[in-house]
Amino acid sequence: MNVNQKPVNIMLVDDDEINNFITVKLIRKGFADAEISTYLNGRLAINRLKDIFNNHPEQVPDYILLDINMPIMNGWEFLEEYKSSNLDPDKRITIYILSSSVFSNDIEKARSFSSVANFISKPLNIESIKEVFGGVKVHAG
Repeated sequence: MNVNQKPVNIMLVDDDEINNFITVKLIRKGFADAEISTYLNGRLAINRLKDIFNNHPEQVPDYILLDINMPIMNGWEFLEEYKSSNLDPDKRITIYILSSSVFSNDIEKARSFSSVANFISKPLNIESIKEVFGGVKVHAG
């Protein structure tokens, strides 16, 4: 990494703490210096995003990995509020749905959101990580 390049910043939004632990470990295999924050529901994540955009624009995540089925605010509700709040008008954030759902209607619904880059099935693996972050320079350590 050159001096001017900041580490990739990832927001993981999933209510499954074990899955979060595994996902963070997998991401760190390829991106040892990645900044990863985890949120157990969409409400916590959307509130944090609003705070970031209002007060800490240098901390805007590059990627959001978003689960669908969560308590308090699910992934669909998150996407609706994200869209209606116009949080990221410059489209700096790339959002991936990360879900164990295999229902084609969930995949189609995900595609209906212009803010969603793709739908990735859980569990995440090294191949999925490479697919998601293919354009990012992987740490060789």
